[in-house]
Amino acid sequence: MTGSDVRARNEALLRWYRTNKRDLPWRDIGDPYSTLVSEIMLQQTQVDRVIPRYESFMARFPSVHDLARAHRIDVLEEWSGLGYNARAVRLHEAAAIVSRSGWPEDLTTLPGVGPYTAAAIGSMAMGRAEPAVDTNLRRVISRWLGAPLEGRALTEAAQSVVGEPAGDWNQALMDLGSSLCTTKHPACDECPVTDFCADPTVYSSPRPQARFAGSRRELRGALVRAHVRGADLRDAGMEMGRTADEVDRAIADLSAEGLLPA
Repeated sequence: MTGSDVRARNEALLRWYRTNKRDLPWRDIGDPYSTLVSEIMLQQTQVDRVIPRYESFMARFPSVHDLARAHRIDVLEEWSGLGYNARAVRLHEAAAIVSRSGWPEDLTTLPGVGPYTAAAIGSMAMGRAEPAVDTNLRRVISRWLGAPLEGRALTEAAQSVVGEPAGDWNQALMDLGSSLCTTKHPACDECPVTDFCADPTVYSSPRPQARFAGSRRELRGALVRAHVRGADLRDAGMEMGRTADEVDRAIADLSAEGLLPA
């Protein structure tokens, strides 16, 4: 594909996005803190669940400095129900660093911020020309190029086709992947860039998530919620039918990770 074809595809994609983009409360703000909070919440959690929790969280901690000054238990209380509570701890730790020292050039040095989240913040709130490679982007670009891309090949392919502004381009790809270029039944007849797509059947299925009921993750979440309520942790674990050894090991692990007081 020529450079002019890439530009034409990006222009068509961005025209579609401007008309069809989802109305999400963290969009079009240009604030790295808002983007950080939303992206951490969106890890392992669906958009519809995140929207009300994001709005509540931002009302309680409207700036990175407010979050940095908050007590850990208050952050966990506001997070309760979103799951994967370690995300809240890492977010709290990242806020403390930013409040003290400002936003680092390399955003991946912040706790809980990997390459995707760093690129999302950089492109959406800092004007950086970076592709944010998530599941939707991987699927769409693989179909554009006609091969299931992974790892470095995917990153290089994304960097070679990223449009401007990159923040809008990333969000356009997310919306396209979630609404039209879906996993099993892509709506090619409605797609704004179908003429530039090599193979819409390309799809690499992600690994299925482990069963939640009866899992260690379920126990850990219940113990954190019990801590927020001020309930007895061992009683909370035993009421779930877990053994005393399971509960004690989970409490020790959570304490070591900063999710419970040591």
